[in-house]
Amino acid sequence: MQIFDYQPPAIPWLDIRYQDKDLIIINKPSGLLSNPGRAAHTFDCALTRLQQLYPEAILVHRLDCATSGIMVFARHKKAESHLKTQFQDRQSQKVYIAEVMGHVTQEQGILDLAIAPDSEHPPYQKTLTKGEIGGKSALTHYRVIERRTSSTLVELTPETGRTHQLRVHMLALGHPILGDTFYGDANVIKARSRLCLHAQSLRLTHPYSGKSLYFRSKHPF
Repeated sequence: MQIFDYQPPAIPWLDIRYQDKDLIIINKPSGLLSNPGRAAHTFDCALTRLQQLYPEAILVHRLDCATSGIMVFARHKKAESHLKTQFQDRQSQKVYIAEVMGHVTQEQGILDLAIAPDSEHPPYQKTLTKGEIGGKSALTHYRVIERRTSSTLVELTPETGRTHQLRVHMLALGHPILGDTFYGDANVIKARSRLCLHAQSLRLTHPYSGKSLYFRSKHPF
């Protein structure tokens, strides 16, 4: 099992992009946990940093520690329930940008591969072949944005929100995300200093007004 060496970035300490009486939007940096872990040294995270300014802030969803990008937090229980229902019912839309190893041949496609925990190597996840039981359905749309010298920039739109979904789906496609210390080999890991996965945009419905909201943070790749 891989040892988690947690060294959260100090800059930016907190990047708030939007706030009102119901919700707060931040741009989370890579290397910062979304919520506290069990160990004392993992208390510092996006949620606890935000709660220093807004004690009422409630976690609605998570991004992997190494993933950067747009996150939404609720400011009261009613907003929390409304926002979580949108995620659960797939009414919100999240779009990610990733830089992956090699050249993705198809311009676009759909990865329909169930995902299950790898019982022999926790906390890793794995994709299942058709007919295998025990996993949860997972669906990811991908589209090529740019082909570079030895990598491809892709847009990823998940319909489901399984643990490590985008990372294991791209691995299954044969194009692991650069800088992925979990699922990449030595070449993938040394290719970049961080995981090249960014939650670039989020579209959702405001829990009070009912208006459609769109938030975006351009990818750093």
